[in-house]
Amino acid sequence: MKFRFFILFGFFLILYSLLGFNLYTLQIEKGESYLKKVQARNEFLADLELKRGQIFFLDRNQNDISVALNKNYPLLYAVPKEIQNPEQTAVLLVPLIGGEEKKLAAIFSDHQSLYRLLADKLSPDLINNLEKIGPLQGIYIDTQPYRFYPFQNLASQVLGFFGINDKNSKPTGIYGLEEFYNNVLSQEKNLYLTIDRSLQVQSENVLNGLIQKFDAVGGTIIIEEPKTGKILALTNKPDFDPNEYSSSSIKNFLNPAIHYLYEPGSVLKPLTMAAGIDLEVLTPTTTYVDAGRVTLNGKTIENWNHKAYGKITITEVIEQSVNTGAVFAEQKIGNSQFYNYLKKFGLDKITNIDLPKEAVGNLKNLSRKEARAIDFATASFGQGIAVTPMELISAFSAIANGGVLMRPFLNRDLNPQIVDRVIKPETSRLVIEMMESAVNKAQVAAIPGYRIAGKTGTAQIPDFQKGGYTEEYIHTYVGFAPISDPRFIVLVKLDKPNSNLAAQSVVPAFRDLAQFIFNYYNIPPDKL
Repeated sequence: MKFRFFILFGFFLILYSLLGFNLYTLQIEKGESYLKKVQARNEFLADLELKRGQIFFLDRNQNDISVALNKNYPLLYAVPKEIQNPEQTAVLLVPLIGGEEKKLAAIFSDHQSLYRLLADKLSPDLINNLEKIGPLQGIYIDTQPYRFYPFQNLASQVLGFFGINDKNSKPTGIYGLEEFYNNVLSQEKNLYLTIDRSLQVQSENVLNGLIQKFDAVGGTIIIEEPKTGKILALTNKPDFDPNEYSSSSIKNFLNPAIHYLYEPGSVLKPLTMAAGIDLEVLTPTTTYVDAGRVTLNGKTIENWNHKAYGKITITEVIEQSVNTGAVFAEQKIGNSQFYNYLKKFGLDKITNIDLPKEAVGNLKNLSRKEARAIDFATASFGQGIAVTPMELISAFSAIANGGVLMRPFLNRDLNPQIVDRVIKPETSRLVIEMMESAVNKAQVAAIPGYRIAGKTGTAQIPDFQKGGYTEEYIHTYVGFAPISDPRFIVLVKLDKPNSNLAAQSVVPAFRDLAQFIFNYYNIPPDKL
């Protein structure tokens, strides 16, 4: 009996010693290897981890709605050391994730690399197909947060996107607010915008309809609060889906509202009249005799319809959009003063909106020593100078709000900022009445019960190769309402439509948007 006891005791002693040895080997000798493996996996996933603040629009009830957030997506990665048959594993995966079998097999054979990302943002179909081929040694699925834009193309050029910087290969905000506020968002601070989602959606719908109806190549709509500079909506077409930015053309990342210059055409005439009235060299009832054309420096300027109006007032110049009337006004103002007022309206400087790489208007035709009378004359009705849509709507906001140029902004946490007083309040009132008269005369932008001010612009596109102008046009309309207390100002721009009259395209679009805004904000009528 004692002999059997000693045998059993010896057996368990040996077993315990072997177990202890294995535990020692596992914990001490191999522990460092396992620890490195765990640390490597954590570092791999940490490199992919996204910590970034959200971006919010306002909804109909003035609640915040996220338009840029972080969402968990499945990803596929490999642990090369665990893959026993690199070639066979590559053969199975290439049909699912793409690539070349040899290159993938080489990745799987690289045991110096602990982890390799194979594919991210896996679709449900791809995950299902991976599950069908069964578990593969060294191939794993995990989840990591990525930047997600739930409304896809909506305001994409305002938002920008989160991607890889070409210069340093590091993830960062690129274009739009993602770039401008990258330092804020990268600290996990949220960004709250002035944009109203309902107005943004309506603007995009209107612009899409315009482009389709008139076979245009693109366009821009901006809705702003003239008293403060708050941007309520900003849309451009064509645009892109920031979730799939790599499949889009780079030119679609640019924001035409702030990056593209264009000759605005006749929409500029109220600014010319504002300068003359502010200097007290013109009044709305000032008259002149229109012969239908005027020749300066050997070049002849005609009215758009080749018509001579005879004796007309400055108000009628705005109503009928008479080119020669704008030239008459500029000559009364004087070249130097006219140029100074265009600068005061901000057409030669950035608006300083909180978006990156804003372009600046071009008034060089007027600032050069060789500037001639014809240059100032054509500038009076918006030719030979170039502005951005944002500069233009900012200038008209100064007319709408009583004469003050405001900085436009998107970040709700910013305070309204006065840039400069451009014209006197009385000048503002008189120019508004002239613009209202133009609306009432044409009736295209008119809405029963509301006083509305507006001006069209049908501008030919310059021919930079041959000189002169092409037969293609850009249509613009800027309007605001209600005149008694302007709540909004809208700019509608349409590029290369198949119609040569803005009254047929952008003016009805403005009217539809204005009616929507009146209803949306429940703005009471101000016209008895």
